[in-house]
Amino acid sequence: MSPSAPTNDPPTEPPTAGPPAKRSGRRGFLMLLGVALNSLAALLIGVPVLRYFFGPVKKQEADTNQAWVTLGSLTSFPEGETRLARYRNPFTGASDGTTADIPCWVRHIRGGTFQVFAINCAHLGCPVRWFPQSGLFLCPCHGGAYYEDGAPAAGPPPRGLFEHRHKIEGGSLAILAGRLPTLARSACNSPPPLPLPSPSPSPSRKRLPCV
Repeated sequence: MSPSAPTNDPPTEPPTAGPPAKRSGRRGFLMLLGVALNSLAALLIGVPVLRYFFGPVKKQEADTNQAWVTLGSLTSFPEGETRLARYRNPFTGASDGTTADIPCWVRHIRGGTFQVFAINCAHLGCPVRWFPQSGLFLCPCHGGAYYEDGAPAAGPPPRGLFEHRHKIEGGSLAILAGRLPTLARSACNSPPPLPLPSPSPSPSRKRLPCV
């Protein structure tokens, strides 16, 4: 058996890795990418946790953004009548202009008993109007109606009108202003003032308590 003939092919060399600088740059990029993704995941998890622990502190700070403002003297609101009043939001700047003038409805029940309603409908926030002829607050947007004591009478409102916390001081009526009363941040007095009995009460009439 004759020996194999020699070939003229050049000898093969084992594959070599890329330059060290190139390998180091790729490794650094992947490391930075991993750190960025881990940081993003930690942020997404950590923000809700921090909000859970520091939420009460933030709420306490928000509660301080209120101040008592005067609506006017008691003589400006005759007994047995409901009148429109305006107050200036105490936490506004000069650039706010007339948007800081906020209206509200003041109902003088008797003696020193008042109710101060936010002007916004409890449905979608449209301004309600008082009609003394019918003894109702009416919303022009979706037909919501409220009795004189703020209880819902008809239409889509899910509850009665929101009430401002108020007090009598130095012969004047003052309310706690700075934010509008809502379900989450009730500004109702506790206990709420009792309205005068209606001459023709409706069987479906129900005044929701402050929450």
